[in-house]
Amino acid sequence: MKLASTIQLVSSLASTSDPGVAAYDALRRLTTHSPVAVTGTLQPRKAPKKPSEHASGLITSAETRVESIVPLNAFPEDIIMAPETVFQADQRHLQIRNEPSLREALRFRSKAAHIIRDELCDKHDFIEIETPLLFKSTPEGAREFLVPTRVPGMAYALPQSPQQYKQIMMASGIPRYMQIAKCFRDEDLRADRQPEFTQVDLEMAFASGEDVMQIVESVVKRLSVEMLHQKDMPKAFPRMSYNEAMSKYGSDKPDLRLGSEIHRVEYMLPVDLIGKIGPLASPAVDVMKIPISEDPSATMVFVNTFMDSPEAQPFINNPHGQPGIFVIDSRKPLQGMQVFGFEAAEQVEELLSLEDGDLVVLQARPNAPFAGGSTPIGNLRLALHKAAVAQGLLSAPTGFAFTWITEFPLFSPTTDAEPGQGGSAGLASTHHPFTSPKTSADVDLLLTDPLSVVADHYDLVVNGVELGGGSRRIHKADMQKYVLQEILKISDERLGDFAHLLEALRAGCPPHAGLALGFDRLVAVMLGKESVRDVIAFPKTGRGEDAMVKSPTRMTEVQLETYHLRLRDSK
Repeated sequence: MKLASTIQLVSSLASTSDPGVAAYDALRRLTTHSPVAVTGTLQPRKAPKKPSEHASGLITSAETRVESIVPLNAFPEDIIMAPETVFQADQRHLQIRNEPSLREALRFRSKAAHIIRDELCDKHDFIEIETPLLFKSTPEGAREFLVPTRVPGMAYALPQSPQQYKQIMMASGIPRYMQIAKCFRDEDLRADRQPEFTQVDLEMAFASGEDVMQIVESVVKRLSVEMLHQKDMPKAFPRMSYNEAMSKYGSDKPDLRLGSEIHRVEYMLPVDLIGKIGPLASPAVDVMKIPISEDPSATMVFVNTFMDSPEAQPFINNPHGQPGIFVIDSRKPLQGMQVFGFEAAEQVEELLSLEDGDLVVLQARPNAPFAGGSTPIGNLRLALHKAAVAQGLLSAPTGFAFTWITEFPLFSPTTDAEPGQGGSAGLASTHHPFTSPKTSADVDLLLTDPLSVVADHYDLVVNGVELGGGSRRIHKADMQKYVLQEILKISDERLGDFAHLLEALRAGCPPHAGLALGFDRLVAVMLGKESVRDVIAFPKTGRGEDAMVKSPTRMTEVQLETYHLRLRDSK
C-alpha cells in the first residue's frame, strides 16, 4: 500500500498498561524532524471538514493507532528548522529537506526522464546505450576536464558529449541510439550552465534533420501534455532561419512571446541622422518599438531610470554607438521624432504602428553578415522588457513559444573566449566539426568561401532558451578529414586524435543525424525556474564548486607523485 509521507498518529490513554501510553511518552520526548519507527494499526478516520493550510500531503481518511515508537536518530537542537529558515548551499541536505519546491523539482525531473525513455525506446524503437565517461582529449570546441592516470604523461578526458561514440554506433549497425548522458565542459559558468550537466542524447541512422526534429517534437509535446497539462500544443513547431531570427529578434534563441520585432531602416533615414547614431561608415540601422505605457511621461521616466542603471552600461559603451531612444508623444512635433525628418518619421510610424507612449529604439551595427548569438539591439530588447516587467509596466510573458532555428553558418571566426577546435585557420565550427553542409552548393563553397557555408544544423528554442541543438552529420571519412585538415587546419597531431572516428566513417557508415536536449534546462524551463541549479540535486556554485562536499580539493603531494604531476608557479 502506498501512503503519503504524513499521517496522523493516535494513542489510547485509557490505562497505564495500555501500550499507547508508553508510545505517547516516547513521542513527547522526541525532537521534531527526528526519524522514528512506528508500529500500530491503521484504522479509518473521519476527515476534518476544513483541512488546515498545512494539511497538504496528509492522509485525511485514515490514522494509525500507535502501539510502539522507536527513535532511530535525533534531530539536533542547534539546527533551527522552520518554514522560513533559509539554508546556505553548504547545507544542501537541509535545503532539500526544508523546501518542498526542491523536492518536487527532483520528483518532476525523475518523472520527465521516465517519459523520455518511454517515448524514445518504447514508442520509437531507440536503444538506450551507455557510453564511457573516461574518453580522450579531442578538440570539439569546449575546454575539457582531464583525468590523470598513474602512467606518466597519460590522461583521460571527460566527454563534452557522447557525440563521437554515438556516431561510431551509427557505423556499428545501431539504427537508433539514445542516452540520458552526463557531460562535462570546463567553461565560464552562467545560470543555465554547470561544469557537469545532463543531456538527452539521440542519434538516428538513415535519417535527416527533419526526422530528428519530428521525434524531438513528439518527446517535448508529450512532456508538455502529461507533466504540464498543456492542451494547445501546435501540430508542428514553427521554423525560422538563423538570419531571420537575428534580423527580427537580434538573437539566435529568440523569445517570441515578447513581440517587438526588429526592422532594418537605414534606407529610410536621413544621412545626417545616420551619422549621429554612431561612428560606423555605412552601417546597418535597426529599429524596434516596445509599448511601455500609454502615457509618454511614464515611458520617459522608465527610460531615464533604465539608462541610469548598471544594466544600461553595455549599451551606452557600445563601440558602434549608443542606442537612439525616442518616446512617442502626439503633443510634440512629429510625435517626438523630429530628428527623423517628416518623410522618415512617417515611414517609421507606419512600419511600427506607433501610438502614444511607445518606446522607439534605433541602433547601428556593422553592415556585415550576422555572426555570434546576438546583436546589441537584440540584447537591449531583452533588457528593456525585463526592466519594464520588474517595474510593473508590462506583464510577465506566459506560456511556451517553441521554435526551430535552422540554417546556421557552418563556421564562425574564432575568438579568445571561444577557442573552437584550435586550428590555425581562424575559424571554428559553429556547432561542432562533425556537422554537414546543408546542400551540394554549400559543399562547393567549402573550397572558396567557408564563412558563407550553411550548416544542416537546427536548434530547439523556447522562451529565449536554447533547449538543444543537433545536425545532420558528415558520414564520409574523406569529407570529415577535409573539414578538419583543410578548412579548420587542425594540426596533424590533433587530427590523429580523430583517427578512431575517421576509421568508423570509412567502414561504410550510413547517413545519420541527431540532437542533444539539455535535460537540466528543459526541466528548469518547464518549472519556470531561473537557474538549472534549482532542478539539480547537488549543483555547483557559480565558481564551479560543490559547497556541501567542498569540491574540488587541492591535490596532495602524495596524489601529485602518484599521477606524476607537478604544480607550476602561477605568474
